[in-house]
Amino acid sequence: MQYRTLGRTGVQVSTLVLGAMNFGGLGRTTQDEATAIVDAALEGGINLIDTADRYSDGESEELVGKAIAGRRDDIVLATKAGMPMGTERNHQGSSRRWLVTELDNSLRRLGVDHVDLYQIHRWDPSTSDEETLSALTDLQRAGKIRYFGSSTFPAYRIVQAQWAAREHHLSRYVTEQPSYSILQRGIETHVLPVTEQYGTGVLAWSPLASGWLSGAVREGREVSTNRSKILPERFDLTIPANRARLDAVEQLATLADEAGLTMIQLALGFVTAHPAVTSAIIGPRTPEHLHSQLAAADTVLSADVLDAIDAIVAPGVDLAPHEKHDTPPALLDPSLRRR
Repeated sequence: MQYRTLGRTGVQVSTLVLGAMNFGGLGRTTQDEATAIVDAALEGGINLIDTADRYSDGESEELVGKAIAGRRDDIVLATKAGMPMGTERNHQGSSRRWLVTELDNSLRRLGVDHVDLYQIHRWDPSTSDEETLSALTDLQRAGKIRYFGSSTFPAYRIVQAQWAAREHHLSRYVTEQPSYSILQRGIETHVLPVTEQYGTGVLAWSPLASGWLSGAVREGREVSTNRSKILPERFDLTIPANRARLDAVEQLATLADEAGLTMIQLALGFVTAHPAVTSAIIGPRTPEHLHSQLAAADTVLSADVLDAIDAIVAPGVDLAPHEKHDTPPALLDPSLRRR
């Protein structure tokens, strides 16, 4: 396992991060299975675990908390808030009112007195940067969080938040968690240049593109990724965008074979090769999934392989831009772009 400094924090983190989205109801992962995955991840050198309040409505945090009991100090623990938790309208977003309340809920579920990294799950257009950053700064000063970061923020929002922190003399986001894979390279255009400029750590989620790059989606075979049961439209091969993805996957599979790599090694090696990326978040649902992904921990792709990937999916190109979750609200809601 390799380790890198998380932004400018001085904290050393593994280049693979254990993502716990599949813990609980979503991935049908039990406590025993979650604990086995955490055990194997730590034995494999992973030292950063990432979860969120939203994952299985808090169950993921509970499973993670029980799995790490007794070894909290050896783990960099990250969670997130901001996505809706229930139907009450104020149980979401990044207002001071909600963040203060929900952090306490997360700490209770995790069974800890602090988290190392508290992330805003999505940009909240109804809340000012000053409001959010001042709440996070106060939580940091209270010792409940060590650092805070953003997730899936558009580049201009990352910049605005940095300016707001400086203008109001507040602590700043030290990390960004964007979607990034061989099939989703759009952040290379704007987000990664911005994070490099500000010295922000980058924890890339979905480096296997929801299973497209795990070997679970191939021409002439039944799709075997669990995500296809949850979001079947993303794997419907009658949709042109999905056909384009499959065409790219088949070319990448050939490239991986020629390089003596698995598809997983190719995919994770690509993400961690970018100088702006700190770590890639893997989300195993079973111990077997984890072991296949840990095998990529020390993969370093040659320049020839990286050039060949560029020829298959060009730099800065998203093959499924509608899945990025960072579209400006005015492009989704006509009322926001018309007087």
